[in-house]
Amino acid sequence: MRILGNILWIIFGGFLSALGFWIAGLIWCITVIGIPVGLQCFKLSSISLNPFGKEIEDEGGAGSFLLNLIWIIFFGWELALGNAIMGIILCITIIGIPFGKQFFKIAQVALFPFGKKVVRKHVL
Repeated sequence: MRILGNILWIIFGGFLSALGFWIAGLIWCITVIGIPVGLQCFKLSSISLNPFGKEIEDEGGAGSFLLNLIWIIFFGWELALGNAIMGIILCITIIGIPFGKQFFKIAQVALFPFGKKVVRKHVL
């Protein structure tokens, strides 16, 4: 089911979302100061491409907290709000609930990306 969910996700917008974050990451990595932001864009691109079967782990600290504050002011709240709204819209129907849950996961990373790690969930 995870593979089918990821295929449907990619077909219906996941590829474009991941491509957008990937291009933003490349643009941010042009300057030395923008590299940390670019790396977070690549993290968002990774989870936007295939969110089914991935989990978010928190590895935060004081440095992550300060960087997340700057991120929220300039970028994060718009990205998180957009993903949360899409998640709410998709959760209106029963069929859309699994996809809505993935948008909520992406919104969580989009709001506080520093100190978060995206890991593949192992299924036995």
